[in-house]
Amino acid sequence: MDTIQGKHFSITDPQGVNTVIYRINQTEKEYLANSPKYTLERLPISEEIRGELKKKTFFVDEPNDEEHLVILSFGKDRVVVNMGILEENRVKISKKPVPIKFDTLYSEKESEYKEFRYTPNLKRPISIIDPETTEEVKPILYFDEETNEVKGKCKLKPYKSYFAFEIREENQDV
Repeated sequence: MDTIQGKHFSITDPQGVNTVIYRINQTEKEYLANSPKYTLERLPISEEIRGELKKKTFFVDEPNDEEHLVILSFGKDRVVVNMGILEENRVKISKKPVPIKFDTLYSEKESEYKEFRYTPNLKRPISIIDPETTEEVKPILYFDEETNEVKGKCKLKPYKSYFAFEIREENQDV
């Protein structure tokens, strides 16, 4: 079994709520010219059932002094979005907003969500989540010979809603 070296913290989800957390990574300077400024990384998790509640422990591998987090709590017919900062083994809910763009995707036809670029180490700036299962929709990767970049597209099923979000630079339209 793999072990994770780093920090961890726990939350408890009430019945009918499923929380997932993403770490916001800033792209290394040497890759910034042809890559998104920020990428997302879903935190690994372990779950423990306690009666009708679920205790979830999230792990941050190789943490920085201060980690910025996107906390998504999926409930029946809604998603609550919070920003947090991990310091030591505590999460503080952020009062300073981080530019995040999110949308609900729905189509009556099978479709592909827009192309998005990857960093050279294959990290991406956008995540599409099935709100029923809270699992990510895995993109299909391909190499764009025109731009010399790795890109991805996600296939979306018809008659199904998805939650998509992306971290943006502050000076861009959100």
